Amino acid sequence: MEKVDTSHITYVTKAFEELSTQDYHDILHLRTAIFVVEQDCPYQEVDDKDPLSYHLFGKNKKGEVIAVTRIVPQGISYKEISIGRVAIKKEYRGKGLAHELIKETLNFIENKWGKQSIRISAQEHLKNYYTKHGFQQVGKMYLEDNIPHVEMLKEIN
Repeated sequence: MEKVDTSHITYVTKAFEELSTQDYHDILHLRTAIFVVEQDCPYQEVDDKDPLSYHLFGKNKKGEVIAVTRIVPQGISYKEISIGRVAIKKEYRGKGLAHELIKETLNFIENKWGKQSIRISAQEHLKNYYTKHGFQQVGKMYLEDNIPHVEMLKEIN
């Protein structure tokens, strides 16, 4: 496997209407490569939540989108803010970027809306990853697109 440089990742967060067509294309390209192709899961990846959401993405020094999250405001997916479509380009995994990506996402949420509870639908095998960031499982395992998921909540009291 080719060595990848993770030292110069730049994170940007934009509302849907602020995205350039190239940014949106690159975000969708990465999400589809992972959630549809890699996970062999045909589903409607592009949905009606994208235009209502904020999109946080990391670019390497060549300008390639290598990490993404979608931040969905309150009242759209859940009564709480939600994070979804968390993805990292395959060759960049296992280098700590996933933790950096979630920290950037949580920082954006706090800077935008203050301390807020956040609810997610996480793939079950990533439960420990999200637990490290303050999320707790709040429901039983369920299948979403034939992949085991759990609902998790990072509650702010």
